[in-house]
Amino acid sequence: MTSHEPVLLISGAGLPAWIWDETRELLAPRETAVAPRPAARTARLGDYVDAALEAAPWDRFAVVAHSSGGVVGTELARRAAGRVTALLAVTAVVPRPGASFLSSMPFPQRHVLSLAMRVAGTRPPDGAIRRGVASGLDEPTADRVVGAFVPESVDLYRGRVGRTDLRLPVGYATTTRDRELTPALQRRFATNLGTSWQQTLDTGHLPMLEDPPAFVRTVAGFLDQRGADVSSAGAA
Repeated sequence: MTSHEPVLLISGAGLPAWIWDETRELLAPRETAVAPRPAARTARLGDYVDAALEAAPWDRFAVVAHSSGGVVGTELARRAAGRVTALLAVTAVVPRPGASFLSSMPFPQRHVLSLAMRVAGTRPPDGAIRRGVASGLDEPTADRVVGAFVPESVDLYRGRVGRTDLRLPVGYATTTRDRELTPALQRRFATNLGTSWQQTLDTGHLPMLEDPPAFVRTVAGFLDQRGADVSSAGAA
């Protein structure tokens, strides 16, 4: 089947809206919007969800959530259950109901991340961004990502999501050469999401920049072909 619903794109932590530019061009004429981050550095997780919802001018829409945007996307799907038609998580952190980004990380990574945020804030050093988030990108694009990277509110990482089950079609796109979230960790998050619809992208952490055509084929494939199998996975 073919789907024409608009799409709200939710970026990972620190990442600018322009990472979605080519995705939006390739998805046209489907309508798209990019969720902004809250202005306040002390924003709560709920403020991220509010900002995302306010950026969606449509009655009903699908969500594509990347990286830590998975925390926002799943919470948005809970809060706006009557409006969100489907959720695709892309190398995304998906906490179990009642958990947080940090509590979803394996030991000892969650303790290392928690300590780093207390000492140095939520913006990693430039070198860490290049080795992790920007791995796989050409040098000019990696430079742009590093230069545009901004710190996030601590509550994006510590805030706990709701406990209700998601009742909508869901899918997960795994990146095989990801140095930010390993494929094994991504598979754990796909399990948390409760989906049997999974696709693999042979990229690093930013497939929308590293291989935009393949990324958009994955997004469109989920939206257009989710059908009965994905619907049953979302309702499980």
